[in-house]
Amino acid sequence: MAKVISTKDKYITVDEALSLIKSGDVIVTGLGGAEPKEILNNLHKIADRVRDVTVTTCLPLEPAEYFMNPEYQNSFKMDSWFYSGLMRKAIKNGNKSITLIPNHLHESAYKRGFHKKTNIYMGTATLPDKHGYISLSLSNMYEKRVLKEADLVILEVNKNFPRTFGDMEIHVSDVDYMVETDYEVPVYPDLEPNEKDFTIGKYIADRINDGDCIQLGIGGIPNAVAASLMDKKDLGVHTEMFSTGMMNLIKAGVATGKKKNFNNGKHVACFALGTKELYDFIDDNPSFVMFDGYWTNSPAVIAQNDNQVSINTTLEVDLTGQCASESLGSSIFSATGGQTDTAVGAQMSKNGRSFITLYSTTMVRNKVTGEKEEISKIVPFLKPGAGVSLSRNDVDMVVTEYGIAELKGTSITERVERLIKIAHPKFREELLREAKKIGIIY
Repeated sequence: MAKVISTKDKYITVDEALSLIKSGDVIVTGLGGAEPKEILNNLHKIADRVRDVTVTTCLPLEPAEYFMNPEYQNSFKMDSWFYSGLMRKAIKNGNKSITLIPNHLHESAYKRGFHKKTNIYMGTATLPDKHGYISLSLSNMYEKRVLKEADLVILEVNKNFPRTFGDMEIHVSDVDYMVETDYEVPVYPDLEPNEKDFTIGKYIADRINDGDCIQLGIGGIPNAVAASLMDKKDLGVHTEMFSTGMMNLIKAGVATGKKKNFNNGKHVACFALGTKELYDFIDDNPSFVMFDGYWTNSPAVIAQNDNQVSINTTLEVDLTGQCASESLGSSIFSATGGQTDTAVGAQMSKNGRSFITLYSTTMVRNKVTGEKEEISKIVPFLKPGAGVSLSRNDVDMVVTEYGIAELKGTSITERVERLIKIAHPKFREELLREAKKIGIIY
């Protein structure tokens, strides 16, 4: 008869957890606030005994030594589905072991499984309840799917983490080891929208109707959109990231979910990231549910909601409509994430719409003079090496502070004309000349 291991026997220390890692292991960690801080902050301490450990991450928020300090890059490699500012800083500081896994986020774990077997899944969860169940709390983008397939599962359980519902619960019998921790839930501060953000937000809000179902990305512009929707009624939420802006809409009675085709009355997401107030709101809140990102972010699932609206940001758009949202030339900035998932799904929806937003210009340092200069973010062609996050075949509407360019179904000539109209006025003539010079139009 097999020995039954009690919950008490599953508790181990951080050092004991680290002792389970060996050279060549493939580790997957939770997304954003779901990453196991205590283990990762001590991971570098075993660098002298391991080599070629791959840590697969997504939007890491903890400045752990194992990747921030380049001296550990022979011991630990970081593969990521989505870069964070910390990763960009680590690369700048000389860590050459960091690389991106190109992906549509809903397929991230599914496709990764064809290439690499996960040896260890490490994430976070709530403390076990009286029935022996724990909640994965902040993310189910890929966590539960990977957890089921991993050889070994180690979770940091923490009384401060919100208990969330949907498909977040697992029994402790499905966990190999737990490390009890007591740190505060990682907070991701809201970007305060500026004047340009609110201008763009107002353009989009004017195109959103009562009863629409919304998806918002991350940043000042999506926050401004949320703030501009306070006069709407019965909005639904089917989104990738659940943000503080969305919480505000729910608290104000603007987002009720009553008009949704499915999950009626429920606010659906893959992960939550934001303020302490946000975490308090989702804790034990049955109106908020998180499901596997493979399902939630599937364009086919998103399309089942009528009037689905997708709102995301990009870094650069060329005059044919190609959106580079993840890199500045060949330098990785973030990743495609769920941009294509949600933009395509929204357009498949009955009366659905997709908005891609950006400022018309940005300031960059001139490599010759060293002085900062203003350049257009609407360009004749993308910077060499840029990743196309949303193809011109999938773009719907592009929005800057100068208006909305409706591109769906348009010709390249029409796209050039419409995108130039929402470019900064001082670049419009130059863009037209360049478009003719390179043969986009005649």
